[in-house]
Amino acid sequence: MAEYILYNYTPSLAVAVVALLLFLAATVAHIFLAIKHRLKFLIAFIIGGFFETIGYAARAVNAHQAPRYETLPYAMQSVFILLAPSLFAASIYMILGRLIRRVDGDSRSPIKSTKLTRIFVIGDILAFLVQGGGGAILTGAKSASKEKLGENVIIAGLFVQIIFFGFFVIVVATFHKRIVANPTTESVTCTVNWKRYLLILYFASAMIMVRCIYRVVEYIQGQTGALQRHEYYAYIFDTLLMFQVVIVFVIFHPSHALSRDTPKIADTELIYQRLNE
Repeated sequence: MAEYILYNYTPSLAVAVVALLLFLAATVAHIFLAIKHRLKFLIAFIIGGFFETIGYAARAVNAHQAPRYETLPYAMQSVFILLAPSLFAASIYMILGRLIRRVDGDSRSPIKSTKLTRIFVIGDILAFLVQGGGGAILTGAKSASKEKLGENVIIAGLFVQIIFFGFFVIVVATFHKRIVANPTTESVTCTVNWKRYLLILYFASAMIMVRCIYRVVEYIQGQTGALQRHEYYAYIFDTLLMFQVVIVFVIFHPSHALSRDTPKIADTELIYQRLNE
């Protein structure tokens, strides 16, 4: 009975430490901004940031232990890094729903904003649970058959995520096309650069989609494949892409568009008039 091999390479301690520090710093920034602008719906995004941080911390522990790796840190880094993007995706779905309401764009969206958030978050939870179950099987694998089962369950969860994400991008593109062709009054008068935020959603969605496709190929190839035999693939197609998702929402924080304090042009003009009375 073949034993499951934890790593097919020697993980880099230095790179793992850099990754955990970057994700930790970005997550702390997200906590500060979410509290400052009272955006509770970003809790899932913040938890995703902590998942990445914990995952790379556990990976650093394993790297320090080389070549005798303990199973617990391996299981933690595997599961936490695997699941973090699902939490980012949940927040991205909620950002779109709130952005649609911000510009009074329900009539331009193929799915009403309230239903949109519910549908995609439910799909994301399903993908999260399936991937989590597969990750639990894989990290506890003591044989090649258990390893294969865990990988197949993870692949199924990734496919669920890809399908929902593909549908999400179609919804975003349809809404974008309709509201540009037929703007609402709110989309014209609000001070928010909503077109820029739609582009940011496209970017974040593309990063998560590419990462999911990479993971599918990785698990289909299995331990004998190139992706699992070379660590740098994981840092290029997972770590780097997910850090870009985290940092782009620090630079272009949703509070700029969705904060309760963001005024419309009409509100700004009213304030100006009152100050001059």
